[in-house]
Amino acid sequence: MALIEARSLGKSFGAQRAVDDLSFAVHPGSVTGFLGPNGSGKSTTMRLMLGLDRGDGVTTFDGVTFAELDHPMRHVGTLLEAKPFHPTRTARNHLLMLAAPSGIGARRVDEVIEMVGLTGVARGKPGKFSLGMGQRLGIAAALLGDPHTLILDEPSNGLDPQGITWLRNLLKFLASQGRSVFVSSHLLQEMAVLADELVVIGRGRMLANGPVQEFLSHSGLGAVTVRTPDAGLLGPALEALGASVGHDGDALVVRGATAEQIGDAAHAAGARIHQLTTRQATLEEAFLEATGMSEEFRGTQGGEQP
Repeated sequence: MALIEARSLGKSFGAQRAVDDLSFAVHPGSVTGFLGPNGSGKSTTMRLMLGLDRGDGVTTFDGVTFAELDHPMRHVGTLLEAKPFHPTRTARNHLLMLAAPSGIGARRVDEVIEMVGLTGVARGKPGKFSLGMGQRLGIAAALLGDPHTLILDEPSNGLDPQGITWLRNLLKFLASQGRSVFVSSHLLQEMAVLADELVVIGRGRMLANGPVQEFLSHSGLGAVTVRTPDAGLLGPALEALGASVGHDGDALVVRGATAEQIGDAAHAAGARIHQLTTRQATLEEAFLEATGMSEEFRGTQGGEQP
C-alpha cells in the first residue's frame, strides 16, 4: 500500500499565490481529511498532486510520481469532477471505456457498479442522472482498478443522508484494508466521524496537519468546567499555571489546562472539587477558529454593513 508524500507544492495564478509551499503525508490504513474554506486551494492542490496542473513541488506514491506509474488507474483512483462523461453513452459503457486501457474487464466494471448502487441504472445515460447518481458513477470510476490509493474531491457532494452514510462506511472499509484515502469535504460533522488525520489549509497555506483529536485538543474553544466550594483557592492556583479562568454561575470555566492538571492543582492548593466536566471543541468550531482569517469570501450577517 502506498504512502503519499506531497513536498513543497505551489501554484500561482498571476500575482495570486493559490497554493504556497504545502508539504504533508497520507499514510496507508487511514482516511486523511482535506479541509479549507472556499478558494483555499484544495482542488488546485489535488490537481498538482496528480500532475494535472503545472506548478512547484512534487508528489510521490511510494516514491513514484503519478506520471511514472504504469496503468495509474490500478494504483491511484481519483474523483475530481463528478460528471466528465459522454452524455449519450450508458453508465456501464462509460466505465468499460475507462477500464479498457488498463486491461480491466467487464466483471470488475459490474462489481463497482453494484458496489456504488447503480446496478438498476447501469444501462441508463448519465446525462440524465441526478447529481448524487453522477457522483456515485464518479466513485465507481475511481474504484475500477482496485487502487491502493484514493484521492477524492468532495465525493459526498449531492448525496442524500443514506448515500453519505454509505460513502463513509465504504471509505472506512477501504482504509481498513491498508489503502491510503485522501478526501476533501465541506461536511465537517461528517469529516469528524470519517477522518483519522487532517490537512487544513487557508489561502493556500498549511494551517494544521495531524490527527483529528490533536487538532481538536489544540483549539482554544475547549474548556473544563469545575464545580468547587473553594474557587478562591483554586482560581489563583490555575492562573499560576497559565490557564485562563472564567465564571459560569457557581462554576469555574478553565481553558488552557487539562482535567488532570486541574485535579493536581486542586490537591496542591487544598481545594475541594465536586465536579469536573471536560468539553472538547467540535470539528466545526476548531475549523472556524483555525481558518477565520483565511476565508477568501467573507459576507455580513443580516443588515450589518461591511
